[in-house]
Amino acid sequence: MGTAPDLLYNSAIGRWVIAATVLGSGMAAIDATVVGIALPTIGRRFAAPIGTLQWVVTGYTLTLAALLLFAGSLGDRYGRRRVYCIGIVWFAISSAACGFAPDAATLIGARVVQGVGAALLTPGSLAILQASFSKTDRGRAIGAWSGLSGLASAAGPLLGGYLIAVASWRWIFFINIPVGALVLALSMRHVPESRDPNATGGVDAVGAIFGMILLAGVTYGLIEGPARGFGSATVLAGLSGGLVGGIGFALVERASPAPMLPLALFANRQFTVTNAVTLIVYAALGGALFLIPVELQVVNHYTPFQSGAALIPLTVVMLFLSARSGQLAARIGPRLQMGAGPVVVGAGLAVLSGSTGSDSYLSGVLPAMLVLALGLAITVAPLTTTALGAAPSEHAGIASGVNNYVARVGSLLAVAVLPALAGISGQGYAHPRSLAAGFRHAMIITASMCALGGLLAAAGIRNPPRPETHPFVKRHSERTHCALDAPPLDHD
Repeated sequence: MGTAPDLLYNSAIGRWVIAATVLGSGMAAIDATVVGIALPTIGRRFAAPIGTLQWVVTGYTLTLAALLLFAGSLGDRYGRRRVYCIGIVWFAISSAACGFAPDAATLIGARVVQGVGAALLTPGSLAILQASFSKTDRGRAIGAWSGLSGLASAAGPLLGGYLIAVASWRWIFFINIPVGALVLALSMRHVPESRDPNATGGVDAVGAIFGMILLAGVTYGLIEGPARGFGSATVLAGLSGGLVGGIGFALVERASPAPMLPLALFANRQFTVTNAVTLIVYAALGGALFLIPVELQVVNHYTPFQSGAALIPLTVVMLFLSARSGQLAARIGPRLQMGAGPVVVGAGLAVLSGSTGSDSYLSGVLPAMLVLALGLAITVAPLTTTALGAAPSEHAGIASGVNNYVARVGSLLAVAVLPALAGISGQGYAHPRSLAAGFRHAMIITASMCALGGLLAAAGIRNPPRPETHPFVKRHSERTHCALDAPPLDHD
């Protein structure tokens, strides 16, 4: 069972496989966006401080990020459909636990468990398409998956706002149960099993454990430090545990014959700089998207549905422009776009800092969203393809996973530290005047981070040498493009 059948895009089973993978990844994508919309409602329900809301988000992202690469290797070795189905069941059951949570502590615990299911589920959908479809139809299948998953991401905020308005915040989690049951049925009936025949030996479980300790310790210290004091015993213990986890992770990954995170890839300057830019830009984006729905509801007095609708331009612009951005980078090289794109993202965040309290969405929030979306469209495609192109072709899958991992870690750390840096603490987020001041500071901080990312890219990224070709060949080669696997645009 090393290889799966070569499915055709227009075949009945091919369409069912696409449906199963889109619904599964869409379930995770929708969950990633709706939770941010629900944070103010959850905060009021449990009278929770900002630190609790941070844990609702970071508890999920922590386990997802820590286990993402490990889960991908599980699928390669033990069956991609099997691990994907386990992830679906795990995600649906933990979603039910989130929905029934009687208090904030239970919700956070359930979110941590839900992140494990998302880690098992997330790498599987694209890997299944890659392994199942014939080479001639693989691009079309992945393109359909990308477009439909993008639509799911766009629908997430609207769906979340609607469910909160007509039912309860708990339904943003309950909705995953029937969707998960449908995806499981489709996957078991139609998705062929596949494995990597070259995957030998065990999985890097020790590396995954040390990675979890690293992220958990650092995240705990950054979230709890402002409230408890960075000199308190528990915070120092958390940060010390993170340091020990980091040292252990580096030693294990260096010595492992099949490391979860191959450190040798970072010997390539292009790869290292690209992932450093990814860390900075996605940290800024993750921190901003954590605060934007809260600010829109508390300061601008949007309903949950309206705050969800306000984010739609991000996805729409990305859907229309990302492929064209990738084509442009293929022609001129990635340096210009990776240098300019983060600066445009930062400009959008800076404009957003002045939208607090605006009565008009069209003149206040929308212009900032459009500039932000344009910057992301300029940046994401060349950033991802540069990360993949800097690694040897046989490591393209690992390079993509590492870039995805770095993006999620950046978002995780930003959500943990940005509110404190901006002066948002305790119940301050629930008071419009206090939150407005903190939000302005946060957007300036994130805008500055993006500008730094652009400068780093301009200084460190190099365009690949362009081979001399016959003019006729050159004209035709410039028309080709390939599907892109970008890091996630979510704030969970």
